[in-house]
Amino acid sequence: MDDLEENTTYDPVNRPAHYNLGGGVECIDYIKQVLGNQGFIAYCQGNMIKYQHRYRYKNKPVEDMQKAQYYLNKMLETMSEVHK
Repeated sequence: MDDLEENTTYDPVNRPAHYNLGGGVECIDYIKQVLGNQGFIAYCQGNMIKYQHRYRYKNKPVEDMQKAQYYLNKMLETMSEVHK
């Protein structure tokens, strides 16, 4: 598998294809840029709550909890930048 194929591998949690259709900028990075660090932390927290709430009601509970973990990790990364 070459680098291009490796970068476009479908990963519904960490790299959903529909969030990178704009050609190069990940949607999550753009959101962080627009919201700033504090707004992005709140955004991540809201998404964690959403995925933790809905995992019982959807057909992919493990995937929803992985998405909650993804947003927790993004939140922690940003908090580490803010609180050095």
